[in-house]
Amino acid sequence: MTALDRKLLRDLRLMWSQALTIALVVASGVGGFITTLSAVDSLALARDRFYAQGRFADVFASVKRAPTSLVHALREIPGIADVQATIEQTVRVELPGASDPIIGILIGVDPGAPPSMNRLTVRTGRMPDTQATAGTVLPALVSPGFAEKRGLAPGAQVEALINGHRRTLQITGVALSPEYVFAGLMGMPDLRGVGVFWVPGDALAAAYDMKGAFNRVAVKLAPGASERAVIDALTARLARFGGREARGREDQPSHAMLANEIKEQQVLGTVLPAIFLAVAAFLLNVVVSRLLATQREQIAALKALGYANRAIAAHYLKLVLLIVGVGLLLGVALGDRLGTMFTGLYAEFFYFPSFEHRIEPRLLASSLGITLVTAVAGTLNAIASIVRLVPAEAMRPPAPGTYRRTLAERLGVTRIGPALRMILRQMERRPWRTALGIAGIAASVAIVVMGNFFRDAIDHIVDSQFNLSMRSDVIVWMDEAADEAEARRAVQRLPAVFFAESGRDVPVRFVAGHLHERGQIRGLSQDAQLTRIIDDRQRQASRVRDDGLVMTDRLAAKLGLRVGDTVRAEVLEGRQRVLELPLAATVRETMGLNACLERRALNRALQEADHASWFALALDRGREAELLAASRNVPRLVGVFSKAALLANVQEVSARNVRIMSTVLTLFATVIAVGVVYNNARIALAERAWELASLRVLGFTRAEVSALLLGEMGLAVAVALPLGMWLGFGLVHAVVGRLASDAFFFPVVIRPRTYAWAALAVLAAAIASALVVRRRIDRLDLVAALKTRE
Repeated sequence: MTALDRKLLRDLRLMWSQALTIALVVASGVGGFITTLSAVDSLALARDRFYAQGRFADVFASVKRAPTSLVHALREIPGIADVQATIEQTVRVELPGASDPIIGILIGVDPGAPPSMNRLTVRTGRMPDTQATAGTVLPALVSPGFAEKRGLAPGAQVEALINGHRRTLQITGVALSPEYVFAGLMGMPDLRGVGVFWVPGDALAAAYDMKGAFNRVAVKLAPGASERAVIDALTARLARFGGREARGREDQPSHAMLANEIKEQQVLGTVLPAIFLAVAAFLLNVVVSRLLATQREQIAALKALGYANRAIAAHYLKLVLLIVGVGLLLGVALGDRLGTMFTGLYAEFFYFPSFEHRIEPRLLASSLGITLVTAVAGTLNAIASIVRLVPAEAMRPPAPGTYRRTLAERLGVTRIGPALRMILRQMERRPWRTALGIAGIAASVAIVVMGNFFRDAIDHIVDSQFNLSMRSDVIVWMDEAADEAEARRAVQRLPAVFFAESGRDVPVRFVAGHLHERGQIRGLSQDAQLTRIIDDRQRQASRVRDDGLVMTDRLAAKLGLRVGDTVRAEVLEGRQRVLELPLAATVRETMGLNACLERRALNRALQEADHASWFALALDRGREAELLAASRNVPRLVGVFSKAALLANVQEVSARNVRIMSTVLTLFATVIAVGVVYNNARIALAERAWELASLRVLGFTRAEVSALLLGEMGLAVAVALPLGMWLGFGLVHAVVGRLASDAFFFPVVIRPRTYAWAALAVLAAAIASALVVRRRIDRLDLVAALKTRE
């Protein structure tokens, strides 16, 4: 071990607490980086493997009914490599002892001929046997999420209302499909309320009188084929069979949710760690600059003894690399642990045959690279000063600081006490250090605000969607639009219904010039009370119009539309129709890209009689279970949605996930606050030990001396708190802008409780740091401090 190495270890022993706090800040940045991106990498790897293994289709389309002979013609479309036709139906499902509504998706499969695309992976049990189909019993595979939540295992039975007839589904096994990695309702995870069942295709075709026909088609693209061209050609070919516009993977619900989650975590995994590492670079700069200032004479002596500038610079750089190296190792360990936890959370919503957490070598290499950049960026200027330092000059003490009246005094404020004047002059003497210290503390406040913002946003969305917009208790929908008056009579005969409100949803393709977007037109009652349009900007209900569309502002922006413009809506159900509708108003909604029109006006535009496809129901209190049971005997009602059941599911899932995120980010922010406050106070104590000791000798008490040093810390925290709240608001805006998608938009809502929690968390960290520094002040050796004056 060389003399410089022994000096390095001695320096680390003397400044171990400062080195530890810096290492923890680096560990927080690296840990956050590895946590999110390793979980995302694991998710993407599991997805890509499953997609390849299951030959996930590239394009999807639905039709009303088409003959299987059409499949051969579809294969002739340029760019198509393979076509797979199936039957898929949505049904009501019942479980013994369960009163909440359950939606079942039945998919026909041929057990003797495995599908060429969207292949099943049987996790437990076996494929359904067509020979076992007898009477009213259908063998079926079930999706894993639904099976776990409902406690279903091979041998269990559930009831399904299939085309008006009650049938028993005998569970033969649990299976996964790349088409249903995620299952939910309204874009939200709902593993209890939505189940996917794979049943023998012949039996399903017979139940719906679809022998020799299909209603769903999946397409595999040829290498180099244009997805857009294939979608257009496929849509045109299926149009006469009641086909909706074909869609690519990005619009497939399961894949879209998965891709959106990956996008969100990539944003959080890059923005937040960057803040941590910037603070770490600042702390390194402050600590190393102070270390070099106190070791000027040692550096001069080393140069005089023949040590080259390169050797001395390498010595201090080695010190820095050792500190950040410890932070890197801690960060990798922390990231691995938290990444495993995050992967476990993902596994509760996204189902794959194989899904384990792993850290890619490139992620470790990136972590090493950004850590080295942090170390060099934080200390480059300080270490470069070593090279410029002349030994003869270094032997002399540094020139005394230049003091002058404070800014407040120069502005005419003269009634400032001596203690406060000393604090302000000290802070103004080193403006950059003061400003960066305040910025570091403000960053910790901003991160706590960011971590708790999601709780506020979800609470806001839940209140907006479930209390203001969706005021019904239950929504029922039919297999297809039917006469409104007749359907209303049938619905109102159900027990517990005291008010029913009809509506109609029509899937369309909006076109404005060369821009186009998929969406739907919601036909609502003009005086709707149970299903209202809520403009998130004013938190008020907007009136549905009969003279034009009321469109979400995000959809209008994507189409380049302004109020008064006309938009073309190509209907994607039934016979081909094109509507030309004016844009009457825009509203800000958090979910989906929708447009609304008065229901009768929508039916007139479609040149149809007064039709409805769903009803929102207000029920007598406490009688929801009675209505749900009775609705099972109405064959045309293919789906029932309970607001209470979905709300409970959303609150359960979001409460836990938000709690975890809030806790992790608050702990990380506390590390930053401790690192900044403690290091600044320790450096100030080292620089002003002679002054503080002199004041003690002159008769100042320990409390008065501590107030001079800790008052600077307190003033910095006082300035940083409001600044951090403002930065948190800006950070939330920036992150929300990058997280926005077609399916979902987080409103920027930050409640006072979030600001209060951020302030309390940072204040607690600052007080803890102050107590440690106060203890050191109390133990200050007056003789040693006064013995030498630089």
